[in-house]
Amino acid sequence: MPEWTIDQEGAGVRLDAWLACRPEVGSRGRARMWIARGKVFLNGEALLFSGAGRRLKAGDRVHLWIDRPGSARAGRRDVAAARNTLRVVYEDRDLVVVDKPAGMLVEPLPQSDASTVTMLDLVADHVRPAARARPRVVHRIDRDTTGLVVFALTLDAQQSLKAQFERRTPERVYLALLRGKVQPPSGVWKDRLVWDKDRRIQKRALEGEERARDAIARYRVVEQFERAALVEIALVTGKRNQIRKQAALRNHPLVGERLYVSQTARPAPGDPALDRQALHAHRLSFRHPTTGACVNVEAPVPADLARLVARLRENGRTWRDRRESRITSNE
Repeated sequence: MPEWTIDQEGAGVRLDAWLACRPEVGSRGRARMWIARGKVFLNGEALLFSGAGRRLKAGDRVHLWIDRPGSARAGRRDVAAARNTLRVVYEDRDLVVVDKPAGMLVEPLPQSDASTVTMLDLVADHVRPAARARPRVVHRIDRDTTGLVVFALTLDAQQSLKAQFERRTPERVYLALLRGKVQPPSGVWKDRLVWDKDRRIQKRALEGEERARDAIARYRVVEQFERAALVEIALVTGKRNQIRKQAALRNHPLVGERLYVSQTARPAPGDPALDRQALHAHRLSFRHPTTGACVNVEAPVPADLARLVARLRENGRTWRDRRESRITSNE
């Protein structure tokens, strides 16, 4: 990824004109095209086409991510075909909150297919008719986790919202279906975790490990079934894969979990099953970046998880009916 720092000679020059003089770019038309596709970053910020006319200042940092995943980008037809998957929960001039479906990335990842449509693409498509700024990612949830994700529509809003998440002030409540009987029915999970960059997983940290970070969450069993529990989990910290790892550490991996599950904790015949981890970002509360008012949003339980919970309830009733019938006949 070529990167430059603007000197006094480049100060005041339009970004597209300055890039056109770089051998890696070669023309103003290519510079504009790459800016429009999100391949050009100014001071760490990916720009829209409108950024082509930005006047550079001495000390500005410009870099190209020529092969950025998603910058070849799913074309407009692909995005248009996926529009019906976008569910906007809240929006105003500063931010958009969406209810992400399972199987969709929040934004392109280095290892993802460049043509994959992401939530970032869909939100950008949604706000484009109003000529708003390019949406900016505030936080992320896993590809197969459903629920609430916030996108900022201005740099100031992004910085304000990110600062809130770093201070851990937003309330982030998830619903998860955990395997087994969860005891006690409420409490706090506290662990020290470390992110394995090579394997891209969370691991329990060893004593004194420098990169270890606290992982804290409060939980409450909403409904206990015979072989699983519907649990409400409020994040105190917000580490990648945190809930999935902490649940597995307590021998209660999420239903449908494939990454954080040991050989001894593989699902047994009759255990509930889902083709993804049963995790949903259900409620979110934060301060509006401009007004300071409290924003409270909620995403309904997705259909696949709702169907599974309904089956577990029905099976539980059937099991209780059979048990009561045996007790009656014994009497």
